[in-house]
This record gives sequence, C-alpha cells and structure tokens, in this order.
Amino acid sequence: MSFFAHSTAVIDDGCVIGDGTKIWHFSHVMPGATIGKNCILGQNVMIGPNVILGDNVRIQNNVSVYEGVICEDDVFLGPSAVLTNVINPRSAISRKDEFKSTIIRKGATIGANATIVCGNEIGAYSFIGAGAVVTKSVKSYALMVGTPAIQTCWMSEYGHKLQFNNDGEAVCHESGQKYLLSEGQINRVA
Repeated sequence: MSFFAHSTAVIDDGCVIGDGTKIWHFSHVMPGATIGKNCILGQNVMIGPNVILGDNVRIQNNVSVYEGVICEDDVFLGPSAVLTNVINPRSAISRKDEFKSTIIRKGATIGANATIVCGNEIGAYSFIGAGAVVTKSVKSYALMVGTPAIQTCWMSEYGHKLQFNNDGEAVCHESGQKYLLSEGQINRVA
C-alpha cells in the first residue's frame, strides 16, 4: 500500500488513491473516487462516489465532498466546510440526475464553515473566508467574504492581500511574485 489509512477509515473497492496520501480517523472514501498524491484527509471526511481530488489536496476535519465535486491540485478545504450537489434537495424526491458540478481550481482555499453552493467554479488561488456562503462563481485570486459572499480584494498565490499601484501592478511581500490587474482579472507575470 502506497498510502496510509487509519484503522478506522473505510476505503471502498474501486477507488484510486495516490502515493503518499494520508486518510485519518473515521473517514470514508466511496467507490469510484480518485484521490491524487500526497493528499491529507482529516478526521471524519467523506469522499463521495466519482469525486476527483488532485495532488496535494488538504481536507480538514468534518468535510463531506459529494459526487460532482472536482478539486484540482493544491486545494485546501477548511474544517467543516460545506459542499453541495443539488440546488433544491427534498428528502422524498430523488434528484440524483440533477447533480450540479462544482470545480475548485488549483490552489484555492475554502475557509472553515464556508458553504459552496453547487454549480459554481471557484477560481485558481481564490480565498473563501471562514463562514462565507458562495452562491456564484468566483474569479481567480479573489477574496470572498460574507453571506452571500462578495469580493473584497485580491490575494496572491501565497495567501496575502495584494495592493495594486496606479499601473495595476502588485507584488506579494512574501514570495516576490508580481501580478497585473487588467479588466477585472489578475494574472501573475513573474
């Protein structure tokens, strides 16, 4: 076995789990799930059927990742974050044929207790603040806070707020990476 699973974890047949991945206490990985290399699934995490997790994904305690969710590489899901897959669920009505996909792009962070309503794309390196409720797609590098979530600023790939000059340029103080803001979009330029 090239991954670690705690003795209380349940790993169903038909999963693909990458080298170096660690699955902790009371977690459940369901059939058809694909988990990349060097991922960490905290305590009491559920990975639904056919979910796709890229490499180096970190999922903190008490998160359920339902069918229809795709997390690209380097995604962070904070404690008790909520992901959905049906817009109008009812107990007595099966809506499995109405699952809506949610894509969380490379490097995005979903804060503790945040809710991501299904059918949206969370942009690369975006940052969803703790407790936020995301009801629409999010631009890459955007910081989203509140209920419903609104964008308050832009974030670097290292998770720092960016301050843009009059030419639309910013530098991350930790990494030295340079960013350019143009027509409401950010691109890393160096």
